Order: sequence, then structure tokens, then C-alpha cells
Amino acid sequence: MKITKVETIRVADRGQSYACGIWVQIYTDEGHVGLGETWYGPMAVEGAVHELFAPMLIGRNPLNIENHWHNMFRLADHWGYGGAETRAISALDIALWDIAGQASGRPIYEMLGGACRDRIRVYNTGGGPNFREDPVSHVTDLLERGIKHMKLGAFPDAHEGDGYYVSDEEIEAMIDPIRRIHEAIGNRMSIAIDGHGFWSLHNAIRVAKALEPYNILWLEEMLSPRNVDAHLALVREAKFPVCLAERFVTRYQFREFIEKGAVEILMPDLIWTGGISETKKIAILGETYQLPVCPHDCTGPVNVFACAHICMNVPNAMLMETIRQYYEGWYGEFVTTNINIQDGHLLTPEGPGLGTSLRPEVRERPDAKIVVSDKTEGHYLGWKQ
Repeated sequence: MKITKVETIRVADRGQSYACGIWVQIYTDEGHVGLGETWYGPMAVEGAVHELFAPMLIGRNPLNIENHWHNMFRLADHWGYGGAETRAISALDIALWDIAGQASGRPIYEMLGGACRDRIRVYNTGGGPNFREDPVSHVTDLLERGIKHMKLGAFPDAHEGDGYYVSDEEIEAMIDPIRRIHEAIGNRMSIAIDGHGFWSLHNAIRVAKALEPYNILWLEEMLSPRNVDAHLALVREAKFPVCLAERFVTRYQFREFIEKGAVEILMPDLIWTGGISETKKIAILGETYQLPVCPHDCTGPVNVFACAHICMNVPNAMLMETIRQYYEGWYGEFVTTNINIQDGHLLTPEGPGLGTSLRPEVRERPDAKIVVSDKTEGHYLGWKQ
């Protein structure tokens, strides 16, 4: 089996503010089409796919996934591997695993070594448009669906020093919905806090102390993940586990934080950190330190399918992030099969490969931008509008 062409597809509007994603499809001479996805900077990713990596893949066996990953990463690493290059590798890696599953007639998690479970608990990110006015109703609705975990954003006022100055009133306003939930339903809903990397160390510790009376699942990226010692200081001060890091690229950025004890819950983003291949390795690295893995998701449906296969396979998977307004909304417009969530759990994807594919009508959208490489020279063959 040989790869015949590599294609990227992006659209202007995916129905949400997270519109700047891109899909990758890899075609073979045996009729298999592998689907991958990544998010952010789609034109930069598009360039990396077609200029750098498509020439390395076309004409070669798609089943040699480890070799392809190594060769692509070695090229990217020569000039600095973060950013668009690794996002492109992530999408291509997912598509290669999809082909491998299709070719064998098996789901990806079986290709990774089989299942440790047939479902994974989910948590819901975001509170919806009226959350601050009525957080209890929102949480009650989640509980009725069997979802017992959620995540809320914690934003300092960017106009007041970008996290270096935060007033007591601002911290109080941030905590108020959590207090109201706790008073109404107690510990029935566990709440994680995502700081989005906006806080200074001092203010992150202030927030952690203010949250101590409540049922906090973890503190996620309270600090920008640039300084391992600062995170270690937060670990020592915080009552709750410190979770990192959707922005880490590959196991090499996770390594120091894990070794020094500066992270207690691992949250790789599969479509940024290196795809299925690299997320599996990060999970293994975490397992050697007895750390759980909670894959990050705030993007598109292909990522959730890929993460589901990781969660079914690795023994240290803890929770899977989902966004209800996405999987009950725009996901269904772009993939043939949506994720299956029942009683607060994401169920095992069915069928060979990923278990879903891009809807054919996506290609016909007037806002679809399609680029194809089908030669080892990697030349652009033009847009399909």
C-alpha cells in the first residue's frame, strides 16, 4: 500500500469562534482515506503539511507510522519543532492511524494494544451564556445527564496587568458561582479551574487559597507553563492537584515537569503535541510516575475521536474533556458519525480506524479551501474554492 496524495481542507465558519481549524486527509492506492485534524493557524499548518511533510509521505507505506513520525519530527526539530510544524505532524499522524485501522478492519485502540476499558468519564467545559446568572440550573442539567465533573475558566482582568494585579473583588467574583453551586448541591459536582496561563505565581496561590473550601478537581494552567520551578512552588502551596499542559509540545516538554514533580495531572492536547503516537508515549511517561492523563479538547470532533481511542487504551486515563454545545451542535455538520456520550461517559468508538469520517458535503461548501499535494516535490496544485 502506498500514499498517493495528501489533502488539507479548511472552512471559514465551523459554527463557533474556534473556526480556524484544519482537516488533513491522506489517500492510498488501496482506497483508504485517513482523516486528521488540528487547530490554530490553519494557513501555517497548511504550508507545513504541503511544503515540508507531504513530500516525505507520498509514495510510501502509510503503515510505517513510527518511522514517518520520526522523520517528520527530525526535520521539524532541526529548525525548532514547536508551532505549526508539530500541529501538522499531529494531524498527519492521526490520519495515518486511521488508515492503519481501516486497512486491518480494527479500531485504533486495538492497534495501540487493546482496551483497558469500554468507556471513559467525561467532564464538561464551559458554563454556557447564562451561567453566571444561574449556575445551579446549568449544573443540575449536567447532573441529570450523568455528568458529574465540569471545568470553569478563571480569568484575571487583562486590563489590570494581565494577572499581575488582581483585586480581592475580582477573585470574589470569580469564585461566586462556585460557592453558589457548592451551597446548592454540595459535592455532587466536582469542578476544575482553568487559569489559561494568565496568572502570576503570587495571584495563582491567592486563587488556590480562596478555593480551598470548595470541591475543586484540579487547578489547570494557572501559570503560563514556561517555568518549572514556579509550578513546583504552586504545587507545594495548593491544596488541589496542579494540571498541565495543553500547550506542551511532545514528551520532551512534559519530561522536566514530570521529573521534578511540578505537575500532578497530565493534560496533553493530542492535535498539538504530536498526535496519537506521541500522546500514547506521554501517557506511558506519566504512568511511570503514577500520574493520570486527562486529554485536552476544546476544538473539533476528530480530536475527540482520537482522544477516545487513547482513553480506551492507556491504563492511566482519568477523564475526557468534552464541550456539550459542540457535540450537540456543530460537530454533526462535519463528521459522518458523532461521539457517543451516555450517562456521563464517552463510549468506545465503533468501526475500523477512527470510527468517523468527514462528510462529503464539506468539500462542496462555498467557504471550503482545499489544497492537494500528489507529488514528492510537494508543489501546491492550487485552491479548490
